[in-house]
Amino acid sequence: MKISGFGQQYKNIKRYRQIIAVLFKYGFQDVLERMRISTYFRLGRRIIFRKKAEVEKLTYAQRIRLAMEELGPTFVKLGQILSMRPFLIPLELVEELAKLQDEVAPFPFEVVKKIVERELKAPLEKNFYYFDPNPIASASLAQVHKAVTQNGDKVVVKVQRPDIKKIIDSDMSILKDLANLFDRYIPESRQYDPKGMIEELSKTFRREIDFKNEGRNIDVFRENFKDDKTVFVPRVFWELSTNLILTMEYIDGVKISNLQEIERRGLDRKIIAQNAGKAVFKQIFIDGFFHADPHPGNIFVLENNVIAPVDFGMMGKLSETAMDEMSDLLIAVVTWDAKAVVKVYDKAGILGEGINLKALETDFNDFLYRYHKIPLARLDMKTIINDLFYIVHRYNIQVQSELMLLGRALSTYEEVARMLDPDFNFINEAIPFVKKLAKRKYKPKVILRDFMRGVHDLRDFLVGFPFELRRITQKVGRGELSFTLQHKGLEKLILELDRASNRISFALVVAAIIVGSSLIMRMEVGPYLFGYPLLGVVGYVMAGLLGIWLVIAILRSGKM
Repeated sequence: MKISGFGQQYKNIKRYRQIIAVLFKYGFQDVLERMRISTYFRLGRRIIFRKKAEVEKLTYAQRIRLAMEELGPTFVKLGQILSMRPFLIPLELVEELAKLQDEVAPFPFEVVKKIVERELKAPLEKNFYYFDPNPIASASLAQVHKAVTQNGDKVVVKVQRPDIKKIIDSDMSILKDLANLFDRYIPESRQYDPKGMIEELSKTFRREIDFKNEGRNIDVFRENFKDDKTVFVPRVFWELSTNLILTMEYIDGVKISNLQEIERRGLDRKIIAQNAGKAVFKQIFIDGFFHADPHPGNIFVLENNVIAPVDFGMMGKLSETAMDEMSDLLIAVVTWDAKAVVKVYDKAGILGEGINLKALETDFNDFLYRYHKIPLARLDMKTIINDLFYIVHRYNIQVQSELMLLGRALSTYEEVARMLDPDFNFINEAIPFVKKLAKRKYKPKVILRDFMRGVHDLRDFLVGFPFELRRITQKVGRGELSFTLQHKGLEKLILELDRASNRISFALVVAAIIVGSSLIMRMEVGPYLFGYPLLGVVGYVMAGLLGIWLVIAILRSGKM
């Protein structure tokens, strides 16, 4: 069976070998064998197995993280995206992937200068009075430099790594091949939707390597918090920004995780935690537009306990429909109505076919009453999300990616807040915002909007129904009405039949070569080798080699 896309991607063969070698190194040879990859790549296993004893001491989650770190930016980003999917992968793997490091060695200032001058179509000195040659941060996609504009504005310039798009495109092509092989040969991986995951990674990269998109995110975020004095959002200098460089206002603050420096500057950790909490709840429950990568390195604190988030490449967006669904869900949770929770999920279309609704309702009822009457101070988002993960995973509920991002963001924000103030009650602080969201559906203008939508949908149905009915009856009259039947669960049978037919065809070719060689021997047609017709001898040798190859392939598959 030929691996999809390998013929067209010969130029990526070196990268394929590198990826597969790293996977072997960290003990995933069984997976590669199941994917039929080892048939195409013969690797130096002696070198790989020298570290086998060392690798065996690690958990599977640690091995996955180390492999991703070694494989570079594309795989690091894939791991980071997976770590924000607590409902999709095991909790142990989520926690391990959250440790992925996105720090790499900086590229030379000469390259930075060349990129900035090319993008802004002018010498560096024309746009910047000062440009620090040493980066203040360096990650897999870009690095950041301090600078001062000719107008005297202190800024930071984010510069994309050279050729990073080519590297990502090459890796994405390989990842799509691997996802296809996972889906084809490892059926249990389908519950994690490897193809959909790689497609989402591709969309994430397209957004993150377009710095104009990040600039627009900053503008929206800045507009949302323009009246909030407890949050500072940097200004984008659009005249000094392109798709590959982003210039924004410099933030002279301290990382929110640097507790010693916060204390030294006389800042109040309790107030910082409260300001951060309010900012988070406003993002989620009012704006529906939230910072989806809120690890401590992306949040700074300024004078007067002001919060300043940075790095707006990954943002979560909640549609009106998602906000309404969240509102219904929160009302159901607050009223301890498990049946209403299941109804919200069913209405959202995220429950799989054949799911046992009564069993799901029972589990949700158990989940709700597990926390009933427990003091809010003893509740934490991480525990609640983990318990929800168990239910979602058990019933294979297809949670929307934005809601996964939301769950991960809430959990991370709570950890940051409690790091600042161990007594911080995250859920209690969220209650006023949750009430606003719950009341949102009952505002007169929202009720009127929903009513008008219903009237519009009814009008469309009444107007379109006669036409659709006429089309159906016409097709019935012409005998053109057809139905499509889709089989399920026969993929493995089809695959085995395909393999069997290939082996039969191969065996027939070997038999034909033997018969042809025998006829040549009987006819004694020259030239000769040791007194035997050369073509006949060559035919026998080829048939023998091909026959041995076929036997080895059958034995390796474990099926006679």
